[in-house]
Amino acid sequence: MNQVYLNGQFMPMSEAKISPMDRGFLFGDGIYEVIPVYSGQSVGLGPHLSRMQEGLDAIELSMTVEHDEWRSIVNELADSNEGDNLGIYIQISRGADNKRNHAMPVGIEATRFAFAFEIPPPPAADKNLAKRYEVSATRDLRWQRCNIKSTSLLGNVMHYQHGHSKGHHETLLFNANDELTEAAACNVFIVKDGVISTPLLDHQKLPGITRLMLLDMLRKHSPRTVEERVITREEVDSADEVWLTSSSKEVAPVVAIEGVPVGSGDVGDVWLEAESLFSQHRYEY
Repeated sequence: MNQVYLNGQFMPMSEAKISPMDRGFLFGDGIYEVIPVYSGQSVGLGPHLSRMQEGLDAIELSMTVEHDEWRSIVNELADSNEGDNLGIYIQISRGADNKRNHAMPVGIEATRFAFAFEIPPPPAADKNLAKRYEVSATRDLRWQRCNIKSTSLLGNVMHYQHGHSKGHHETLLFNANDELTEAAACNVFIVKDGVISTPLLDHQKLPGITRLMLLDMLRKHSPRTVEERVITREEVDSADEVWLTSSSKEVAPVVAIEGVPVGSGDVGDVWLEAESLFSQHRYEY
């Protein structure tokens, strides 16, 4: 598996070359997306490409994301690389200048790069087979533009490592008011008395595509109450269920936070409903 896309051409990974003067390398000046593809079917490709355009606009990188073009690139990478379950990583940086300068240069060509990598099969909507996630919790110390899916991920990496170092799978993040923002690499949902809640989107949170899809599915197909609102640390700690959502995890049940069980300490019935819905409708977006 080594076929990649770089600036209009497909080539072996070993032949792909990007300048060390590229602003993506020097400044993290770019955006990215990761799209799951299972047996040739992409998940949420349209919303991912729309968010990619929003990210480019937010960092003032003048480029139009042509959905048909990128759909073709994703399909070509999925077809030309081995594996039934692939993640397609897309990164667009501002490109390479002839000097290092904080000011955004004009007249340089953006760098467009994409490659495929193997991922696990989609999660099963089965409580016995579900991976159980244990997580850490800490103060959110990242920058104030977390709504941009920027390649500048050091803050997220350090928060993720905080949990990883303890043997945990993720780290829940809380702002200075002890309000849930998200996790290091995921959005977060809680369930209390059958009501499903997730934090309102703002500059503190990435507008996750799995989050978007799940909310839409729940509102269309579930009789349960679904809320987007402020969620406190106390509510998280007393929740019946806590879920992580991301393109790679879909809807992932959290069974313990800092070693303390969530609810019963096992996978919940509402999670099963949500993952069953996601499994049924994941290819419709």
